[in-house]
Amino acid sequence: MEGGGRSWSIESYLNEYFDIPAKNPPGEARLRWRRAVGLIVRNHRRRFGRFSGLDPIDDAQRRKILGKVQVVINVHKAALQFIDGVKQYHLSPELIEEGFCISPDELAAVTGLRKDYTMLRMHGGIKGISRKIKASLEDGAKETDIATRQKLYGTNKHADKPPRSFWMFVWDALHDLTLIILVVCALVSLAVGLATEGWPKGIYDGFGIILSILLVVLVTATSDYQQSRKFIELDREKQKVYIRVTRDKKTKEVLVHDLVVGDILHLSIGDVVPADGLFISGYCLVIDESSLSGESEPINVSEDRPFLHAGSKVVDGTAKMLVTAVGTRTEWGKIMGSLNGDGVDETPLQVKLNGVATIIGQIGLVFAVLTFLVLLVRFLVDKGMHVGLLNWSANDALTIVNYFAIAVTIIVVAVPEGLPLAVTLSLAFAMKKLMHDKALVRHLAACETMGSASCICTDKTGTLTTNHMIVDKIWIGDVFQPVNGGKNISELKRAMTERVMAILIQGIFVNTGSEVVEGDDGKKTFLGSATETALLEFGLSLEEHLYDDYRKLARVSVEPFNSVKKKMSVTIQLPNGGLRTFCKGASEIILEQCNTSLNSDGNTVPLSEMEKHNILNIINSLASEALRTLCIAFKDMNELVNDQTISDDGYTLIALFGIKDPVRPGVKDAVMTCMAAGITVRMVTGDNINTAKAIAKECGILTEEGIAIEGQQLHDKSQDELKEILPKIQVIARSLPMDKYKLVTSLKSMYQEVVAVTGDGTNDAPALCESDIGLAMGNAGTEVAKESADVIIMDDNFETIVNVARWGRAVYLNIQKFVQFQLTVNIVALIVNFVSACIIGSAPLTAVQLLWVNMIMDTLGALALATEPPNDEMMKRSPVRRGDSFITRIMWRNILGQGLYQLLVLGTLMFVGKRLLNIEGPDSDRTINTLIFNSFVFCQVFNEINCREMEKINVFQGIFENWIFVGILTATVMFQVIIVEFLGTFANTVQLSWELWLFSVIIGSISMIISVILKCIPVEFKKTNTKPHGYELISEGPEIL
Repeated sequence: MEGGGRSWSIESYLNEYFDIPAKNPPGEARLRWRRAVGLIVRNHRRRFGRFSGLDPIDDAQRRKILGKVQVVINVHKAALQFIDGVKQYHLSPELIEEGFCISPDELAAVTGLRKDYTMLRMHGGIKGISRKIKASLEDGAKETDIATRQKLYGTNKHADKPPRSFWMFVWDALHDLTLIILVVCALVSLAVGLATEGWPKGIYDGFGIILSILLVVLVTATSDYQQSRKFIELDREKQKVYIRVTRDKKTKEVLVHDLVVGDILHLSIGDVVPADGLFISGYCLVIDESSLSGESEPINVSEDRPFLHAGSKVVDGTAKMLVTAVGTRTEWGKIMGSLNGDGVDETPLQVKLNGVATIIGQIGLVFAVLTFLVLLVRFLVDKGMHVGLLNWSANDALTIVNYFAIAVTIIVVAVPEGLPLAVTLSLAFAMKKLMHDKALVRHLAACETMGSASCICTDKTGTLTTNHMIVDKIWIGDVFQPVNGGKNISELKRAMTERVMAILIQGIFVNTGSEVVEGDDGKKTFLGSATETALLEFGLSLEEHLYDDYRKLARVSVEPFNSVKKKMSVTIQLPNGGLRTFCKGASEIILEQCNTSLNSDGNTVPLSEMEKHNILNIINSLASEALRTLCIAFKDMNELVNDQTISDDGYTLIALFGIKDPVRPGVKDAVMTCMAAGITVRMVTGDNINTAKAIAKECGILTEEGIAIEGQQLHDKSQDELKEILPKIQVIARSLPMDKYKLVTSLKSMYQEVVAVTGDGTNDAPALCESDIGLAMGNAGTEVAKESADVIIMDDNFETIVNVARWGRAVYLNIQKFVQFQLTVNIVALIVNFVSACIIGSAPLTAVQLLWVNMIMDTLGALALATEPPNDEMMKRSPVRRGDSFITRIMWRNILGQGLYQLLVLGTLMFVGKRLLNIEGPDSDRTINTLIFNSFVFCQVFNEINCREMEKINVFQGIFENWIFVGILTATVMFQVIIVEFLGTFANTVQLSWELWLFSVIIGSISMIISVILKCIPVEFKKTNTKPHGYELISEGPEIL
């Protein structure tokens, strides 16, 4: 059909009104699809209740408005305080009894957003505050006081909305407009029936409809309630954040909810501050408070500006803070408590299925109206010809009510409320399974989008490798020595002089982001990154007894490691006077800063260009063995003026380390799985290019046709140059976070790739946000990276990422299967009732029967088909590309083929069934209608099995592994037997002979033969051999068995 120069199709309609981006959908797009749905919604509460409200403002505007509101609140507070005078805080008897000298409210006011320096000084500064809360600034709170502190000063939890009860979901299900109309029809039927036919015969029709409605409501509410419980469990899992604190002189990791007032909290780059507190000590601490104040400019926190607030983010530096307010007593907690959990953003698939449901609903509404009008006109004509239109009885009214009930029930069947809700069910099921498989899905849309991923840009360390690092080789003082994780330590010690050993050990122990802590069981553990831990373990194996002494040296300046500088440094005060700066980091960068080196005797000697070249050769040699290379250097100074930055030259090279990080078992197979699935894997790492290439080859990522480049080279490429080589890039080494961002944006804009990207650092946040699916590392990732991500990989394993892709594909295919099944039922039910009404003057499927059919295809069908687990065949087809049709030609072939078969069979039974099957007697009409109903249900039962595979002939493969599917099919058949054999009075059925039961089952089972024939009919055109951007195409689906 042409309209306005454009042809109309279902897909074009869906793309125009029901297409939204997976991430951060604009309010305009969300409003557009809701308007397009219009009135074709049976239950607004159930359809839209889970989604967040429409809000046209974006996140930046929201933060800005929130900031302004906060400023107004603070000004108001200040004005009230000025008018009323200083507020008097009183100590409760419990606080006095336990020895605390400050109330929770007063303590929270000290560190509130007003940053009251006067109040802080009044309490004696941070030392005075620590005394009043019985906490040591060095040792933290006592372990025995934790429960008391939680009782008196509160827990670090926000006020959560109570979970919705089962009966609230029942109440939601009862808001279905069509069910409400059917209840009214049933009540009218009861009243008329009792008046005309008396008790109990007069109640059967009306009571049958009411029972069916109650069953539908209970099944619907149970399904929604179970989904709700799964999402609550997932939300709890999301809140499991571990932080590092000092308690009772011990540094340990605890859950953020277990944080108490008096704890010493350790902060580092990428952390989200979980409570209000005061700065104790630290270096270069820069905080982003935009989420609280709306101000985008980061602030420096120091002893002069000691206030730290929950919800702010650590942009740079490290620090220790004294926790003074937790939970709802923090400003962030008050804001979070005032915000209502208003649902989640809808996913693209949910919106698209809302569009499909709207189209079907519009068609169904037309059929329902036509069916009612045809039945009514035929009834009036028949009445006018026989008894006259002026002669009315209660039975006549009952007949019209039944006609109206049938029409309304057709709408119930035709408006598939379960279609968009099936996506939520499938996503909830997938998210629960993924949680058990170490993947925490933070945003619903990411799960389905991951199924369309065509490219994964992955980190190396911890994702492709085990992240269990050991120092394998070392070059020091012109000596190149294998260490093998500490097994050859004695040989290394003999090769080094005492001075070389002293400087090396000092550099390792003072310039580290890792630390050794002793647990309650006396066992020592390491806290920190794997690289830092490897060096610290190596240092302890050399001179463990010096660790505590060197850690006590006064630190004058600290520059923590970040992914841009690729180095870290520390300046210490030497015991005999003077300063010494240690610097370690990427080997080429540190080597470039050195102009001298330590020789084997511990003397400083000039480092010539030739010697630098030789060291570079050693670096490349280590890198080619897949070892991570790291250099450590030092320089001595007389003094460091305040705020003076340390120059990046004049260093003396101490040592070069080769650190081993083995490839994870199974990674190569996972990469091969991705390639077979049409997913390109690219490795993005900060390591040396030779190390990166060696690891990439071992993982199967770098092929003969692939290119490995450095981040700087990528950055320097023009758009045209980048477009030419981008498809061949498989490895990016020495990359900066913005190189990863450029890669992601280029792949999306130039080749319309669906890009998944991993990240663990604060600076990875832009790439994680820009990608289609952001994957943060659960172990190595910072809290800022996790907040920016869509999925958190809890075990940092690449195989888990592939598993997310597998489940994403399962979600998409399961929904396609369900749509195929539901559309078949819709088409047949609508046409059978309409044609029968037009020709015979009655509908073979009654309201009760249609409600049962609706439950089979809606809630039960969704449970059966939308919860199919993934299989290996899913990863042998190419990903769904942007703009691909959701309802494919294969689906239409199966829908129309099965629908035509069912219409032919049911039509034959309707018109000549009594004669063909020799059904006679007073109940012949009810018998043939029961047979039609029974055959129709069994057609759906067997077609449900057919829909397990849209292309493969073998639909039974793995069927018994999905107990939900088998259970629902069994329950459907059992309840069908009960309805026909025992509930005939209410369902308007009669008992069938075993021959007719066998006939119904055979009619249904023939649909499986029809399915085999249909699957042999080719409907997909062959694709071209190559993609536009040079990738090799793989087959579009699994081979037909």
